[in-house]
Amino acid sequence: MKTQASEWHWLDARETVAADELCRSCQVSMGDLQELVEYGSLQPIAGRQELVFSAEWVVPLREAFRLRRVFDLDLFAAGLVLEYLNRIETLERQVKTLRAHLPSHLPPGQDHHEGPAPWREPHSGNR
Repeated sequence: MKTQASEWHWLDARETVAADELCRSCQVSMGDLQELVEYGSLQPIAGRQELVFSAEWVVPLREAFRLRRVFDLDLFAAGLVLEYLNRIETLERQVKTLRAHLPSHLPPGQDHHEGPAPWREPHSGNR
């Protein structure tokens, strides 16, 4: 199956998507889309008269509404899922950025430790 040229442009966060296009591509009604904006779960691009969104919303909105259908969620719960998906994506980007700043001479998993130190029995024979 070939991907239409308009679909792959949406994955670029610099691209914009009109509200009606976002509704069609994510199988969301205009009423639901506007309600998500009112909840604050979906933010349109500021300074525009019409509702226009960053293309980065396409993937998480599709996933949130897929989960809504699978788990029979109400719109408010789908909005929370959308917010969490967006937050997860932001945190994953931050982790990748931080990993890129690690010294290149350190192989992954050596000479640095992520997370807390392993717990050891205080009175064990291994000191």
